[in-house]
Amino acid sequence: MIGSPPDKTRVVVLGSQTLQRLHEVAPPDQVTLRWVLHHLQNQSFGIILVLLAIAAAVPGICTFAGVLIAVVAFQIAVGRHAPYFPDWVANRPLPTRHLGAVVTRAIPVLKILEKGVYPRWPRMIAATRPALGIVIIMLSLRLVLVPVPLSNILPALVILLISLAYLEEDGVSVTISIAAGLGMLAIDSVVLLEVIRGQS
Repeated sequence: MIGSPPDKTRVVVLGSQTLQRLHEVAPPDQVTLRWVLHHLQNQSFGIILVLLAIAAAVPGICTFAGVLIAVVAFQIAVGRHAPYFPDWVANRPLPTRHLGAVVTRAIPVLKILEKGVYPRWPRMIAATRPALGIVIIMLSLRLVLVPVPLSNILPALVILLISLAYLEEDGVSVTISIAAGLGMLAIDSVVLLEVIRGQS
């Protein structure tokens, strides 16, 4: 990734470190989404999106994950500072083993991606926040509305890259990832127009 080197004087808590700590302090029996959000604090939007993006790459649950991604991304676009879920969702118990299964799969992926993502151009994060939310919504609709086998992998990957860049406050990577997402959506639009023309 381009940009200036990371600021060595700044203490940065990586997403993989946050997830590892979350896994370690989780109660042994069950957790709730409210508990998870409380422990994620100011990293809640980024971590939730990263986990949902990884889930969206899995066949069978990509549609459900895509809907949840759209809900979270809309809240980013309208300027909320933390995700909101109704009580019946936030307080619903979830077996801790399910959280552990997702987290243990996510941590190795994040450790690889974090090698190229670090805090740069922090002002760009605030400037692109509405656009970031809108692009993620459009990509999530792509997940939900295109039921073609393996078609979920590419948009899920782009959402993952955008979410990780947002989480690590990397304005450079956010800008590049948003551009990649828009490029993919533009290509999809061209292909769709060609299909419609071919059928007319």
